[in-house]
Amino acid sequence: MSNPIERAERGEEIVIARGKTPVVRLVPIQNPPKMRVPGLFKGEFEFPESFFDPLPSDELLGWE
Repeated sequence: MSNPIERAERGEEIVIARGKTPVVRLVPIQNPPKMRVPGLFKGEFEFPESFFDPLPSDELLGWE
C-alpha cells in the first residue's frame, strides 16, 4: 500500500476507519493560504498627521 498522504495529494479521498466505523477523511488542501508580503502596500495610503493623535477620553472608555 502506498503512502496515504501521497495518495491524497494526487486527489484520492482516503477514509480511515476505527473497526467498521469511518472516523477520518484525508483529502488534499485545495487552495493553500498565500504568504503575506511585508510592505506590499507601502506608499499606497496616506494618513493625516492627526491620525496619530491620542484618542479623546470618551472614546478610550469605549475600548475598555
